[in-house]
Amino acid sequence: MMFEALIDFFKSTGLYFFFQEDGWKYAVMMIISLVLLYLAVFKKFEPYLLIPIGFAMLLVNIPNSGMFIETTKLVDGVETTSYSGLLGYLYYGVKLGIYPPLIFLGIGATTDFGPLIANPKSMLLGAAAQIGIFITFIGALLLGFNGAESASIGIIGGADGPTSILLASRLAPHLLGAISIAAYSYMALVPIIQPPIIKLITTKKERAIKMEQLREVHQTEKIIFPILVTILCITFVPSSAPIIGMLMLGNLIKESNIVPNLTKMAGDSLLYIITILLGLSIGATTMGSSFLTLETLMIVGLGLIAFSVATASGVLGGKIMCKLTNGKVNPMIGAAGVSAVPMAARVVHIEGQKIDPTNYLLMHAMGPNVAGVIGSAIAAGLLLMFFA
Repeated sequence: MMFEALIDFFKSTGLYFFFQEDGWKYAVMMIISLVLLYLAVFKKFEPYLLIPIGFAMLLVNIPNSGMFIETTKLVDGVETTSYSGLLGYLYYGVKLGIYPPLIFLGIGATTDFGPLIANPKSMLLGAAAQIGIFITFIGALLLGFNGAESASIGIIGGADGPTSILLASRLAPHLLGAISIAAYSYMALVPIIQPPIIKLITTKKERAIKMEQLREVHQTEKIIFPILVTILCITFVPSSAPIIGMLMLGNLIKESNIVPNLTKMAGDSLLYIITILLGLSIGATTMGSSFLTLETLMIVGLGLIAFSVATASGVLGGKIMCKLTNGKVNPMIGAAGVSAVPMAARVVHIEGQKIDPTNYLLMHAMGPNVAGVIGSAIAAGLLLMFFA
């Protein structure tokens, strides 16, 4: 009897689960979660998101934790999915499309569109970088993913985590974990991925080009800009409303200069609270049985292609603009057309200073950088329009 009691006790523990058919997958995911936590804490790779993502990944892959329970039922012939457990309830913020737009509200409250307003041509470079999204979309289709899944994978090329999450939650929720991890991993690796691509496409002479100082942007222009962008973008691409609307609302709050407490709350407290909730929700979807698949490996590979093509197409757009302006535009600023703000702009600035320490490209690169945020939001809206 004592031996049987010990057997029953062992079977009731999570340890017993590791010896079952898919148990090894959960063990592997726990190791991956520890790697993410190491990268976040000791290497400082996107720590604000990787810490909650990594820890949530650890929680849901400890057997029988009950932190994220997904239940599928047939109701009147329609398959419905519900979630329970602490992380399951938090996940509704992703499923209902609440967290990503609120992240954009905070981003808008911390973003200066001045460089873009001062040099509107940089919007074209932000648009050029979005080519990576559509190239990868085609590649995913060729690999057997359906239209909605391919759209969700392609948006990784925009290097915009919240947009990737919003699109995946609407079009391919079963791929949310893999797409989110890929998107934020490549955002964290911007300083490693982009420099070789920039050097491959540009010459030393092009990287040394100095650009004229940007004009001063008046406060009235900064106030009109978010209102005008909201009207134009949402009129032509209505499905971009949640992202563009919240991004521009946050920016209008900032540029109005009359509600400093709202600006601080949106760009500080709210942004960090939603970041934690979003990270926990993403990590909750990475259970071993559904995450460790061939699809996940394909998504990670396609994500790298998407980000690389986006960087390359932005730089090529910069080279064209350089030719058209008789060498007045440093083509490197096109690499900042991906919406990894402000990391991509800093990479461009650093690469320029390696050639000439007196060359200051940061503000010039910020124009395409913030244009990339708008561009990826519009691209996501178009994909939602076609595949939602």
